[in-house]
Amino acid sequence: MKHILIILIFCLFSNLVRSQNKANASTPETTWQTLKYDVSTIFKSVGYSYSRPLHWQGKQWQNFGVVAVGSASLFLFDETSSDFFRRQQSSVPNFIRSYGEMYGSPENNYMVTSGVYLTGLFTKNEKLRRTGVLLIASATSAGLLQQITKSVVGRSRPVNNKGKATFSPFNSSRNYHSFPSGHAMLAFTNAYAIGKQFKNPWAKAGIYTVGLVPGVSRIWDGQHWLSDVALGVAISIFTVESIDRYLDTKYQQKYNDQQKRVSWNLNFAPRQIGIVGQF
Repeated sequence: MKHILIILIFCLFSNLVRSQNKANASTPETTWQTLKYDVSTIFKSVGYSYSRPLHWQGKQWQNFGVVAVGSASLFLFDETSSDFFRRQQSSVPNFIRSYGEMYGSPENNYMVTSGVYLTGLFTKNEKLRRTGVLLIASATSAGLLQQITKSVVGRSRPVNNKGKATFSPFNSSRNYHSFPSGHAMLAFTNAYAIGKQFKNPWAKAGIYTVGLVPGVSRIWDGQHWLSDVALGVAISIFTVESIDRYLDTKYQQKYNDQQKRVSWNLNFAPRQIGIVGQF
């Protein structure tokens, strides 16, 4: 299954490379110089993403408030939704569950993202190289944040059978590392970054759907609550958007050569929970 996934992703990017411009001819750097520049940019991108809250203004704080309220609302339904999803586990095909577990793991994630970057580096395709930088930087930023948050919050996993409101901060047991979902964050970070390569909203929707599978699979398996996954997806979106804007100042190649007009609105009502994306 792992090898099949890697082949599919490289096929995707092979088609992408053929449909886009090749390397930027005005870039004279050697491969080694380019690698050093990109590694430095990855570290700076991570720092940039963490510094953004210091520069938030009204609209950004409003979005933060919506996410906070939304997560709190989902918390109210965590046990009900967990019971529902876990009852569906036996009816989910094994290959979907295996994909969700495998692709959301850090080692497989970095194997794929590094492969994308190295392909762009050695083929001298700046757009694909930038995509690799975006993938690696976003996964690193989101990954470090979720590792720290899991330890600090110490929320009990559903399989621990302690209830949704059981917390044990700094508990070393993985049974208390539920919030947020690392699998959801890493998988959707990749999906959201890859989706930026496409203009077609249906292509984006398909990629996002595939990216949501690892997070949902963790609910099926009782490893995370719905609110853990939802917050992980929200963090993924904000992280990728932040780093992508920073990379606009570091690379000449832009995705689809168009202005970024992506906005996300989270809607909550007594019996409605929705995320609306505008492309």
